[in-house]
This record gives sequence, C-alpha cells and structure tokens, in this order.
Amino acid sequence: MGLFKVFEELIGRHVPELHRNGIQVRYLGRLEGLPKGLAEKIRAAVELTKDNDHWILNLAFNYGGKAEIVDATKRVIAAYRRGELGLDALDEGLFERYLYTAGLPEVDLITRAGGEKRLSNFLLWQSAHAEFYSTPVYWPDFDEEELKKALLAYSQRKGQFGELERC
Repeated sequence: MGLFKVFEELIGRHVPELHRNGIQVRYLGRLEGLPKGLAEKIRAAVELTKDNDHWILNLAFNYGGKAEIVDATKRVIAAYRRGELGLDALDEGLFERYLYTAGLPEVDLITRAGGEKRLSNFLLWQSAHAEFYSTPVYWPDFDEEELKKALLAYSQRKGQFGELERC
C-alpha cells in the first residue's frame, strides 16, 4: 500500500475523533497533484472541523515554502484585480493572511533531527524569527527526552528579534 493511501485511511479513521475533541484540521499545501481520494478526505476533514477551536492540527502534504509564497502572491494579485485591496494596503501583515497558515502564530522553534542544519523549504515565511535546534538523533528516536532537550536549549537563548527574553 502506498504512503498516500495510508494517509487517506488515517485521515478517514481519525477525523471523527478529532472533531469530537474540538480539533480543527488545517491543510498546508496544494491539493492539486494529490491522489483524488486523499484530496477529498482532506477537503472533508477541513470542512467538518473548520469551526473547532480547541486545538489545530496542520497537515502538510504536497507542501513547499517557496510554493506557498508564490501561491499567496497569486492570491494577493487576484484580490487586487478584483478591487478588494489596493497596493498601498500591502504589507507583511496583509500578505500573511494569504499564506496557508493564515491566522496561525509565527514559528518559535524549528527542530531538525538527524543532524540536519537546513530548513528544507518548510515554513520559510513563518520561521523568519524562529530559533533553530539541530540534534544528531534521527526522527524515529526523537522522543519526549529529546523534545525536552530542544525546549531547554530554546529557553536558554535570548531572542535576537525584539526586546523580550524567553522564559
């Protein structure tokens, strides 16, 4: 069974429980190019849970940070052409409303497993001010103890953006 089929089955199996628990499912990426069944399950999950406000679960398939910025730019241009906004209104805050992650906070911490030291085209806009943590531990072994190490390292850094220190 292919990986997309597994995702399709998992979404179908777990979305009712997520909905009962007040979890909103958000999709980050392009649905075009995904298998039809998976795209339909994702659309249905997003629609069913759109008003939930307890937690947010972001699913990212067929996602790339560069593609997200291009898609947001196209949506801004389309809104401008429809007369919904003027160019003088365009600033970072307005642009963020056209990203896949509209309404979500910026990323605070990026953790990379397996010794990776690059962003790999993931949440490029949202992670502009994020702290970066790399561990030699590979993802399958990244457990609660490793997460605690990442959070400890994060808590010991002074933010370079703005005046606030992290606790």
